[in-house]
Amino acid sequence: MIDLSQLLQPDRGQAARAIHVVHPDRWSDWLNAQPQRTRTAIGANKVTGKAGNRAILPGDAPDDWSMLLVCDEAESSPFRIASLGEQLPAGTYRLVEGEPGAAMLGWVLAQYRFDRYRKDEKAPGPRVLLTGEPGRIPETIALAEATFQVRDLVNTPASDMGPAQLEDAAATLAKAHGATLTVTRGDALEQGYPMIHAVGMAAARGREPRLIELEWGDPEHPRVALVGKGVCFDTGGLDIKPSAGMRLMKKDMGGAAHALALAGVIMAQRLPVRLHLLIPAVENAVAGNAFRPGDVLKTRIGLTVENTNTDAEGRLILGDALAKAVEGKPGLILDFATLTGAARVALGPELPALFANDDALAAQLLDAGTAQKDPLWQLPLWDGYDEMLKSDIADMVNAPDGPFAGPITAALFLRRFVPKDVPWAHFDLFAWRPTSRPGRPKGGDTMSLRAVWAMLKARYPG
Repeated sequence: MIDLSQLLQPDRGQAARAIHVVHPDRWSDWLNAQPQRTRTAIGANKVTGKAGNRAILPGDAPDDWSMLLVCDEAESSPFRIASLGEQLPAGTYRLVEGEPGAAMLGWVLAQYRFDRYRKDEKAPGPRVLLTGEPGRIPETIALAEATFQVRDLVNTPASDMGPAQLEDAAATLAKAHGATLTVTRGDALEQGYPMIHAVGMAAARGREPRLIELEWGDPEHPRVALVGKGVCFDTGGLDIKPSAGMRLMKKDMGGAAHALALAGVIMAQRLPVRLHLLIPAVENAVAGNAFRPGDVLKTRIGLTVENTNTDAEGRLILGDALAKAVEGKPGLILDFATLTGAARVALGPELPALFANDDALAAQLLDAGTAQKDPLWQLPLWDGYDEMLKSDIADMVNAPDGPFAGPITAALFLRRFVPKDVPWAHFDLFAWRPTSRPGRPKGGDTMSLRAVWAMLKARYPG
């Protein structure tokens, strides 16, 4: 992978090609201020000042040129110049009008390539952007590295991304930051985390279920728990998915990828918290010992769950992980999961559903999402639907009959494992982009990570 730290450099007056980013509202004034040679080149390129117009502008020497982009995105948008970070040739660049600011992130993200299985393709050289705000570089690089990690983890097929590989990723993170790693497997998992064990017990040898935990930070600091759904492949279990529904199920560990990556940002930026990362890692496989529809499952907190759908397995493993997180008496719990297709039907692929048991926390997250151009949409923890989780033979079911309120009933199931006095937010996200946009290629991607990081920074100032 390219060294991201070299893509953003302090501007010390070094040689660089110029980039002009002009808003359509300022187009006429900007154009009138240009020399005739520039206006002639702009006319020859049929640039009219509409958003998206671009042109190569000639300089004084034959090999001297600059780039023009007409852009109507706000200066606060991370993706204002992402298309240039993706398409320009290798070299060093400087914005002529103002500082790149938030757009530094999109510049770096645009240079992502997933080439693990395409070694024959030569990667382009780095495109370096200069900035007069060097203090913004470390955080920007940390967020970019987190995004690249999520993309790599989600894009990797299940043959090379199982529970063991998620454990390896957590171990690498722990080693890099001096954190403590604990992994629970086998009999200890079956006894202490029965739902995680039940979901993953049909997986092949080497892909056994486990609970991965990482702890970092000063024990005197506020305790924050991050929980990520780590279903490394989801067949649907005995309630097996059709082939079309199984096609993208390598991404069902996208919640775990988000939690891992966010933990990396928290530790790299030395946020003053006591971090507790929990990843229940499983493969929902089909075998003779797979858990069955109608089975009654035990849970870590003693409740029983009638399994009405083996394809509603994510909430099961999260339930046990949330129960463990609560035992540490955290001041905040955040969980990330590619949990329900119904959330995608309601909100589409780019807009994560947010649930929270604390109105102030929800407001902080929504405001941060708006500010960071990383939007969230809150759905209600509607008490009236709690009765849909009733079971005739157990304390609750994992999935109600019928098509109604799928994301809400899933969140209500998770709420059973979190005390009312513990602030908690649940993110039901897609972790995948079905189409490419500048800085956001088709494939695995972060959704809500920047918003959550901004909220955490504000909540726990250094």
